[in-house]
Amino acid sequence: MELGIDSFAVTLPDPETDRSLPAAERMARLLAEVEVADRAGLDVFGIGEHHRAEFLDAAPAVILAAAAARTSRIRLTSAVTVLSAADPVRVFQEFATLDLIAKGRAEIVVGRGSFGEAYPLFGFAAEDYDALFAEKLDLLLTLRERTHVTWRGRFRPPLTGQGVYPRPHQETLPIWIGVGGTPASFARAGTLGLPLMVAIIGGSFQRFRPLVDLYREAGRQAGHAPESLKVGVHAVGFVADTDGAAQEAFYPGWAQLFGKIGAERGWPNTNQREQFEAMCGPYGAYLIGAPDTVAAKVVTASAALGGISRLTFQMSSAMQEPDAMQRSISLLGTEVIPRVKALSSAS
Repeated sequence: MELGIDSFAVTLPDPETDRSLPAAERMARLLAEVEVADRAGLDVFGIGEHHRAEFLDAAPAVILAAAAARTSRIRLTSAVTVLSAADPVRVFQEFATLDLIAKGRAEIVVGRGSFGEAYPLFGFAAEDYDALFAEKLDLLLTLRERTHVTWRGRFRPPLTGQGVYPRPHQETLPIWIGVGGTPASFARAGTLGLPLMVAIIGGSFQRFRPLVDLYREAGRQAGHAPESLKVGVHAVGFVADTDGAAQEAFYPGWAQLFGKIGAERGWPNTNQREQFEAMCGPYGAYLIGAPDTVAAKVVTASAALGGISRLTFQMSSAMQEPDAMQRSISLLGTEVIPRVKALSSAS
């Protein structure tokens, strides 16, 4: 199993002082985090895409290119590219360029996005989000297979054999489908035989097992080999020397960010601290704690979903503490990964 990190380049005022970090300094810290992850032996680092004031990741390929120049082995991916609101030709060119800079370490996770700001920003109707995604995914996959493409769709001007350059360093640029909880999205990924990245930011891992089974069954019916149907998980996580230290480092930023988003979306006004501690407990989906705790929970999550190929930690909420962030990344690579391998071998 590959382990890594996804970042949304969160930038919020400090919960205690209400002072904001300058955007350039936050970006510098983010790039330093990728360097630490590379040195610590993590497998992958992903950058999300949002078009909101709380995030600095509107152009993930640019951030990843900067990270590629500072690293040597870690794979670099989007998490996710909001393909419904993008031009697939431009997305392919950006990530092919990234792949050249990174000498074959680039990947793309495509999805429809968890926020709606991208659609009006780029001139698309939000109600078309699924039709947009299906059409643009078809074009992106076609561009991956052929340099000269003849293609026609509803939302984009046709291609009549133009060459799309540059081509990536890898023979086949990896493309994953990022999903939330919509059954049709799981089935589509399976039918296409594409690897799946499941965002699990609440509840339990076991709750997603029927959807993962749906993905695998759709892939089987479409004739794809079981080994090609990779399942990845994106989950909230943070590592410290003790369970208590991990929770104390992560909670203030988590409460601030999730409280803001929850208010926008009308989530129930529950006791945040109780909710957070429950999610950190043995049955919750947060991977927050000491290395032993986190490793055991990673293995449990994999078993609950019938085996996973990749797990990425979303730990941006702790961004106000750069030393704690870098320490967490180091522990993930040097302490959690060996424990996960040992536990997996013993089971």
